Amino acid sequence: MKFTRTLIPDVIICEPNAFGDDRGYFVETFREDKLEEFLGFTINFCQDNESKSSYGVLRGLHYQLPPFSQTKLVRVLTGRVLDVAVDIRKGSKTFGKHVSVELTGENKKQLLVPRGFAHGFLVLSEEATFAYKVDNYYSPECDRGFAFDDTSLNIDWKLPVEKILLSPKDMQQPLFKDAAHFEDLISLYE
Repeated sequence: MKFTRTLIPDVIICEPNAFGDDRGYFVETFREDKLEEFLGFTINFCQDNESKSSYGVLRGLHYQLPPFSQTKLVRVLTGRVLDVAVDIRKGSKTFGKHVSVELTGENKKQLLVPRGFAHGFLVLSEEATFAYKVDNYYSPECDRGFAFDDTSLNIDWKLPVEKILLSPKDMQQPLFKDAAHFEDLISLYE
């Protein structure tokens, strides 16, 4: 497994080795020991989630506040998505900045989105199956989000806004400046 820090060093691209032939392929999608060796600390994933979405569906930008904040390890099983992580840690040098990575069933890349980041993805293929691990359970009371199209974030979602499909909840999200942010969680690498 290969690990690469992005322009925001806490967000990490994980690339597993895939072995294939005319029969199909084999890929080891997660190795706790390798990830923890790279990170330098332990991570305890407690739940796996999966969603299926059609072209143009945007889920996000979402996060949970402490004490139920979550680290996510996200990947695409089938299809293609643009995956985005936004730094919401007020003390961070990259506060308000984002990383976007194309994840596909073919490239098998994964994105580690740590606590203190909002996360969202947009389906670029006819449909996509998205899977992720989290290190904390969902809490409706701590669930938050902000508008995907906030111009202060300058996110290029790769689709015209009229082709993007949102849930009723995501249609009513506040602007980034009005959303709750992490006050005391800073980067592990600054």
